[in-house]
This record gives sequence, structure tokens and C-alpha cells, in this order.
Amino acid sequence: MANALLRDLWFHHADEITLGTITIHPHHVTLHATTTNGYAACPSCGTVSSRVHSRYVRRLDEAAIASRRVVVELQVRRFRCREQACPKATFAEQVPGLTFRHGRRSQALQASLQRVALMLAGRAGARLTDALASPVSRSTLLRLIHAVPDSAPATPRVLGIDEFALRKGHVYATVLVDIETRRVVDLLPDRSIETVSAWLAAHPGIEVICRDRSASFAEAGRLGAPDAIHVADRYHLWKNLVEAVEKTVLQHRALLPEPAPEPESAAPPVLPSSPQPTPPRSTGRLADRVREQHTAVHALLAAGAGLKTIARELGLARNTVRRYAHAAGPDELLAGRWTGRVSILDPFKPHIDQRFAQGCTNARRLFEEIAQRGYPGKEQIVRKYVHRLRQAFPRQDPPRRGPSVRDVTGWITRRPDRLNADDTQRLKEILARIPALAATARHVRAFAELMNERRGRQLKGWIAQVQKDQVPALHTFAAGLLQDLDAVVAGLSLDYSSGVVEGHNKIKMLKRQTFGGAGFDLLRKRVLHAA
Repeated sequence: MANALLRDLWFHHADEITLGTITIHPHHVTLHATTTNGYAACPSCGTVSSRVHSRYVRRLDEAAIASRRVVVELQVRRFRCREQACPKATFAEQVPGLTFRHGRRSQALQASLQRVALMLAGRAGARLTDALASPVSRSTLLRLIHAVPDSAPATPRVLGIDEFALRKGHVYATVLVDIETRRVVDLLPDRSIETVSAWLAAHPGIEVICRDRSASFAEAGRLGAPDAIHVADRYHLWKNLVEAVEKTVLQHRALLPEPAPEPESAAPPVLPSSPQPTPPRSTGRLADRVREQHTAVHALLAAGAGLKTIARELGLARNTVRRYAHAAGPDELLAGRWTGRVSILDPFKPHIDQRFAQGCTNARRLFEEIAQRGYPGKEQIVRKYVHRLRQAFPRQDPPRRGPSVRDVTGWITRRPDRLNADDTQRLKEILARIPALAATARHVRAFAELMNERRGRQLKGWIAQVQKDQVPALHTFAAGLLQDLDAVVAGLSLDYSSGVVEGHNKIKMLKRQTFGGAGFDLLRKRVLHAA
């Protein structure tokens, strides 16, 4: 019963196999099995034969179980071919769903390793197979990719064409994408007109071609699919318009900063050279105690008591009682013991005041400067003095940075509802000062409405309005639109776009997984079978 269950687990796809013993080793499991079919068909001529020539054991790797490698020792037979004219005198039987010619793995494990190879390629795939207890080398995985059969690419109704770099700046290839299904149809080894047009001619039935404004793709589409409608990509149209706006802003960059305000005549501030006298302390535990003791001392003096008697009665020192007796009021005792005294910082205050006026407000740096000039005190004294200077003259906010060319370009080409209030106000002021930028902003808004509302038929009117204004960069942009007018009008009218093609960044990821060492054929198969 146990063997029957295990046989159904491993060989459910092969009825002509009998599972024998199972040997469990420390690192792998061996399954001993035997074929039971009494006949086999010759792979060369197809003649069915039941004459057994010999028997031998095939060792096949199977999918791992419980993190242990599984090896199938399958006893198979070699048959004699009955057809006299057949070039094969003998042939080995194959088990459907389990074995294949010259294979040392089961068909299920072979398919799993092939999927690993397509997803991770060589080194990364080899590390994963080690973790799955079915280790193979990276070269084996690459051979499995090459062994994937090529299927005839389907002809899409809406085709997207774009280039991608095999070696940036030197070698480029072409990717073809079905816009409706968002799947890669094929990869071409270069981007030449001959290669692309030949592929298009070999796959008739393409109705719409989505492309960028490349002249080579336009010519290839005209030659290979003359009846197809060309659709220029809206992203590239807007990108070219933004570049034209940036050139216009760059020509007027000297006028972008706000005009400087009129200078106001004001007396320069005078830094205090010395701290103000400390006012008498009016509240606090010390002030209350001094007032109470001063009142008590003078009350006892008025009663005729002597200083010694007062000191003994109040628990104070005789000198303290003498100070209270000589002071007319408690404020004389609280007026500041250090008022009028000379500070060790006084000789260095002019230097600190000068450096503070020059903009150096860092207390640590000021302390290091006066320490080199002989200041013997501590840094805390300098910090207190700098703190008083900051309170007397608070630091003003730095002047607002003028708008850059990139800032103004973004304000003009961005949706107005995505600008904050400050950017909107600054753009309004700039457009009021520079008429050329005001005309540019007006044309950009009109083009955005054409593109968003799919009113491509009105493009000629927009171009006519642009040509009336003195904006050279927009004139160049409009002239470029006229050279590919039909594709641009279709791009601004139809819902098709090359965004699907631009979004296939997995080509770059698959290329980098092989560290740039894979050829075009390997990359093509990985891209086509990546999904």
C-alpha cells in the first residue's frame, strides 16, 4: 500500500512503471523502478517492436523532497527494430512524461530548471538550484535557455516599436510589443530600416504602429507596412515641447530675477560694547529672604538692641547684620554685586563686535579667534555675550533665491493646479515682465488641451498661431511637427500610445542579470519567455 501511494506521488503520469524499493541516504533518496510496458515504438521509423535486446539502468534526477535530492534508478529495455530498412537496429524505450532521449533528469525537473534559467539566468539560478536540492551549473542553465524552442511570433493588430541599448552609445536593438496585450512580440538585433521593414513585411496584418518620432522607424513602417496608421508617442511630443520651452527660458534668463528694491537710508546699527547694568532683583527666594532679614534687623535696632544681640537672636553673622544695618533699604543689597566690575572679556569685545557685524555669529569660532589673541577665559563667557548680541540684533532671513531656468520651465509646463500659491504668483510676475515667455506659456496651455482632449485635428491651427509670435524655439518645434504631421495628428487624436513599450524596463534588468556577457540570442529568449 505504501509503495502504491509513493508510486502515485512520483510516477502519476506514467502507468507503465512499477516502483520497487526506496533507499534513503544521508543526502539523497534513491527510487528503484522498472518499466512494465511490453513494446515500444522505434524513434526512427515508428515501427512497434516487442523484441527485447537488452536491459540497463538509467539514473534520473527528480524533483527534491524534504530538502533531499531524489534519484530514480529506472531499469529500461532496449528493443530490436523489426523494420529491415530502418537505420536503427536497436533502440531504447522512453517513458512518456518521465524520460527523454539523452536526458539525465526527469521531464518535470527539466521544465522546472528551464523556468529558473529563464527567470534568473546563470549564476543566480545556480544558487537557487542549490537551495532547492537540485544543483546544476550556470552553464547548464544557459544551455537550457538556448534549448527553448522558438515559436512563431503572433502578428499584433497594434504594434509598438522602440529601440533599446545593448551597449549604450554604441549598439542598439529593437523591441516590438503588442500594445493591446502588453507582451513583447519579438526582439530585432539592430534598429536599421532594412531589419525593421523586413520584419513588418513578413508579418502582414498590422493596422497601427506606435513609435517615437524617429525617422528610421517611420521609413521602416512606410516600407514594411504601407497601410498601417502611424501614431507618434505623446510622451515624446511633450518632451520635445518642454525642451523648446527650456531653450526659450534660457534665452531670457537674465530677466528672471526680480528687480532689486530701492535701497532705504537707515542708520547703521551700533553694537553694544558692554552689557547693561543688571536691575535689582524683585522676586525670588533670595530677594524675599533679604527683605525679611533687613526688616527684622532694623526693627531690633529701633528697639535698642545691639549688633551682637541681633546676630544671636536672628542666627546671622555679625558682619551680615552690620551690612543690613548700614543699608537704607533692601534694594541696595539686591542691586548687583558685580555691577561696575571689569570683565576679562572687555579687551576682546571690539573684535567680537566687528566679527559679529561681518556675519560671523558662531560662538565657538569667535572663542577660538580671541583665544589666539590671548583670551584667558572660558568659552561659556563668550557664548553668553554672543547670545546678548543675537537678542539685540536678530538675524534676518536670507534673500529669496531667484528662479532658475529649470524652475520657470517646470512652472510653465506643469498643470496649474499642481503649483503652490507662491510659485503661481512668481510665474505670474515673470510672465508680466517677459512677453516672450507669456506667449510661450499660452501656446503650451493650448497644446496641452489639444493633447488631453484628443483634438489632434486642430494642430494646424495651433502651429499657425505659434508662427505668428516671435518665439524661435517653438518655431523649430512646430517645423518638426509638420515633417511628421500625420503621425502627430494620430497621436493627439487616438488613444494608442507607446507608453507600454517605454514601460518594458525588464529588458534592462534581464540584461544586467548576465553582467553584460550574454549574447543577443540568449537575451531574446529570456525576454520572450520571461512572462
